[in-house]
Amino acid sequence: MDWGAILTNTLGYLLSPVTIAYALAATGLAVHFGYAGLLNFGMAGFMALGAYGYAISVLSFGMPWYLAMLVGLLLAALFAIILGVPTLRLRADYLAIVTIAAAEIVRLLFTTQVFDEYTNSADGLGGYNGSFQSANPFPELPKGERYGFGPWQYTAAQLWVIVFGVLLLALALFVVWALMRSPWGRVLKGIREDEDAVRSLGKNVFAYKMQALVVGGVIGALGGIIYVLPSAVIPSSYTTALTFFLWTILLLGGASTIFGPSLGAVIFWMVLALLGNLLPQMAQAGWLPMTDIQAGTLRYILVGVALMLIVIFRPQGILGDKREMTFVK
Repeated sequence: MDWGAILTNTLGYLLSPVTIAYALAATGLAVHFGYAGLLNFGMAGFMALGAYGYAISVLSFGMPWYLAMLVGLLLAALFAIILGVPTLRLRADYLAIVTIAAAEIVRLLFTTQVFDEYTNSADGLGGYNGSFQSANPFPELPKGERYGFGPWQYTAAQLWVIVFGVLLLALALFVVWALMRSPWGRVLKGIREDEDAVRSLGKNVFAYKMQALVVGGVIGALGGIIYVLPSAVIPSSYTTALTFFLWTILLLGGASTIFGPSLGAVIFWMVLALLGNLLPQMAQAGWLPMTDIQAGTLRYILVGVALMLIVIFRPQGILGDKREMTFVK
């Protein structure tokens, strides 16, 4: 087996756009579930709105990249309001059903041919990153040379996406940290534990939940934008599997922590990359009684088993504290 290639491909996910994007989206999910107790299974919809809002604004309306990103965030905020008005008074299990359905509706709207002029339906969108790359502060290197070393070697365009994504992630973490240390955050955590008690103190529980849904949704949309910056917007990326991956990441790192979602994203993608490279080679070497294609699929089974073990034996996550565990009522 080619251990060098396996190690290189695995370590590459330590700092990659997909890891950063999932860390951002999981941070938004932490605001929803970890701090506000909202059982949201529709984060894929927020990511899709961020990505499509950015791409369509550039391609169809000729907006500069920074305004296009702002459009994506505003769409996510609007979606949170539309979603929250009729659903935030529902019980947790009903909220989960409604949010997963809403995310699927968003994805199907982008695949329908009714809006083909703007969304390109199932084929997705590409070629929208010219204005973003024009703001790239890193000069192009001579042919064959790259920034970085070892597994972390990037072109100027790739490095700009990663640096921009890391800056956004750092900003999002700081905002969440500041909010959760504020009186607003303390009320939000009180709602998570016992919303009736908070309501008895004269607080508008519905308003706080709506604000949390908007804040988390906007952070999730940021993740959706970073997710599509390197290449293209593909509607099939925003299926329920994306949401389930985010929940795995959130529970792995710790739902009620600041850095837990980021740590969970790094571990999740590195383990997935390791298994995706290792298991097929083990099958080819005859160490597994299956084909290399079947071995590649086996990694998702192992991830599912790992998620069950986390929920059973460490539901607070790696960085979580048992004293601050979130319980869904």
